Amino acid sequence: MDHKYQRVALNDGHFMPVLGFGTVVPEKVPMSEALKATKLAIDAGFRHIDSAYLYQVEEEVGLAIRSKIADGTVKREDMFYTTKLWPTFSRPELVRLSLELSLKKLQLDYVDLFIIHFPMPLQPGDQVVPRDENGKLLFETVDLCDTWEAMEKCKDLGLAKSIGVSNFNRRQLERILNKPGLKYKPVCNQVECHPYLNQSKMLDFCKSKDIALVAYCCLGTSRDSRWVDQSSPFLLDDPVLGAIAKKHKRTPALVALRYQLQRGIVVLAKSFNEKRIRENMQVFDFQLTPEDMKVIDGLNRNFRYNTASFLADHPDFPFHDEY
Repeated sequence: MDHKYQRVALNDGHFMPVLGFGTVVPEKVPMSEALKATKLAIDAGFRHIDSAYLYQVEEEVGLAIRSKIADGTVKREDMFYTTKLWPTFSRPELVRLSLELSLKKLQLDYVDLFIIHFPMPLQPGDQVVPRDENGKLLFETVDLCDTWEAMEKCKDLGLAKSIGVSNFNRRQLERILNKPGLKYKPVCNQVECHPYLNQSKMLDFCKSKDIALVAYCCLGTSRDSRWVDQSSPFLLDDPVLGAIAKKHKRTPALVALRYQLQRGIVVLAKSFNEKRIRENMQVFDFQLTPEDMKVIDGLNRNFRYNTASFLADHPDFPFHDEY
């Protein structure tokens, strides 16, 4: 972890800022908020923006980045932008097309990171989650190693500086790592990770392979009813986090973010509230003690907010494995 620049070295020689801004727009919030929030995030000091084809905000996010380049706030090379390959584009011949669709919406020449969103190929078409007339999930029999080769070509073409994966379990990661003729290792695995799901085994595995772990849902979740059970516990209301936050005169959210950074994890923080966006940058201004870290480790209960249950019928569903 490079604390001077607050970024981590990736296994391909590029660098990723350790604090990223997530751009999933919560339900009932207009898409235009993504433009406003991304501009606020860049003004607050965020240089890592995480988005995806699925989120349907790349036009707004691209406009925010370009406007901040145009007004002199940042240069393109200061920014680190991530997009993701949705499973309906898993066929090798569709991978580059997916990235080019994102680049067209963003009006950028390249992305800094292009990752496979889920290791579960789905039938291509207009439906994000394709189903037949009986509601059965329509999956594809695509070898993820073939998808990965197409990702490698995107890197060779300069359309993506780095390539990685998301929501892969250990077995699925090993399939890519053990692929004959592997040209580039995934630089990261982006997974749900927070004090209730601390992913310690996945973290150890990724560290042993020089793969960065990137955490989403670090603060629990926005409780979006489209994919989160509304009876889920509120992570930031946890009394243990509250007590540590009080001790450091910080918020429970900052403690949850700081916990991950001190474990060597890249964190994605999402907020559409200007005060909280600015507040999240304070994560670099304090340090948790080894005792604090141990106490927060003890909160782990292997609880997943984003269960991706709408994909649970898929033969490659990643969350059946322990990690």
